[in-house]
Amino acid sequence: MYSRIGAAAYKGDLGNTIALCDILENPENRFKSIHIAGTNGKGSVSHMLAAILQCAGYRTGLYTSPHLHDFRERIKVDGKEITEDFVVDFVSHIQPHIDTIDPSFFEITVAMAFDYFANQEVDIAVIETGLGGRLDSTNVILPELSVITNIGYDHMHILGDTLEKIAAEKAGIIKRDIPVVIGEFREVTGPLFVRKAREKHAPIMFADRERSATNWSFEGQDMKIEVTIRHTDIKDYYTLDLAGLYQTKNLLTVLQAVQQLREKGWNIKDSALREGLAKTRALTGLHGRWERLHQHPTVIADVAHNEDGIRELIRQIEVTTFHQLHIVIGMVKDKDIRSVLHLLPQDAHYYFTQADIPRALPKEDLWAAAEDAGLQGKAYEDVNTALQEALGHAHKDDLILVCGSVFVVGEIDRGRL
Repeated sequence: MYSRIGAAAYKGDLGNTIALCDILENPENRFKSIHIAGTNGKGSVSHMLAAILQCAGYRTGLYTSPHLHDFRERIKVDGKEITEDFVVDFVSHIQPHIDTIDPSFFEITVAMAFDYFANQEVDIAVIETGLGGRLDSTNVILPELSVITNIGYDHMHILGDTLEKIAAEKAGIIKRDIPVVIGEFREVTGPLFVRKAREKHAPIMFADRERSATNWSFEGQDMKIEVTIRHTDIKDYYTLDLAGLYQTKNLLTVLQAVQQLREKGWNIKDSALREGLAKTRALTGLHGRWERLHQHPTVIADVAHNEDGIRELIRQIEVTTFHQLHIVIGMVKDKDIRSVLHLLPQDAHYYFTQADIPRALPKEDLWAAAEDAGLQGKAYEDVNTALQEALGHAHKDDLILVCGSVFVVGEIDRGRL
């Protein structure tokens, strides 16, 4: 299981997924889909689009990974998790084929999602890649639209050690004649996407070249964003119940994706677009994106875990009002630990910890690397011990941030806050 042990569990081909889908009579061909890849933001974009489609009246599937608390979070229809009975029955059904095919956990889960969406007769499913794109298990679908949110440094040991190599893997989801939306244009990756799209005769749009987020403000847990269409004076205003500053970039990607879906005949009224954006968290159950868990002191959970993600988190901290900053952090072994640590503020109080998975970076190793980066703190056995320690030292006007790993955020005991 990749989430637990890392690269040793990764299978770089589509053969097993194709074999599983064949056994299931190819459920991936029995519903429409949107395919989403990218280094950061693909989870938020997936949930926003699913919420919008649901508000537009479409029966909507949503496949994402990893989960925070419950495996069933990965597979949803109209915001409701896959039933336990379906999971049990599915595994029983494919059990006789396991020894022959030898699929990974992720391959089984993808096949399960496709089978569930077909069984539930969804109108459309939003499918998030797990890792990369070209060889990702989800890449057996022929979608209505492909979306690549951005390209940054993550999973370099598998996807490649340059942005160009990583982009080439993500570009593997671009299909012949299927439009593709790219969230952010970068000089080193933009031309690669253009070439790939031309090869596939796929119409290509760069979201940040069509619109810009020209203003924003926070109102409680919500975020108000002003969006301007490039080279015009046309402005529009949107409310998101996802309050992270980085959601401005994701919003532009979503707006461009909705425009393309409309051009393909999907009936998405402006009222459905706005309602879906305003109720994404409520409708889809998305957690761990600048999510406030407690007030006085403020406790925020965010799953940012790579260099670009942490950089966006720092931007958010810089526009947040607080007295003192406390950071509870744990990471996994295969991330660029030192690059992340050197981005973090040196005047914060740190609580180093680790998730309860084999892939976790030992807290002592994280503590030692952090000290080398000039960060001061102590190590704690688990995230809840670390968080309680932070709460014990924090003033009511302080900010406590839990970050560094999806798995650390997933282990927070919200009942103790």
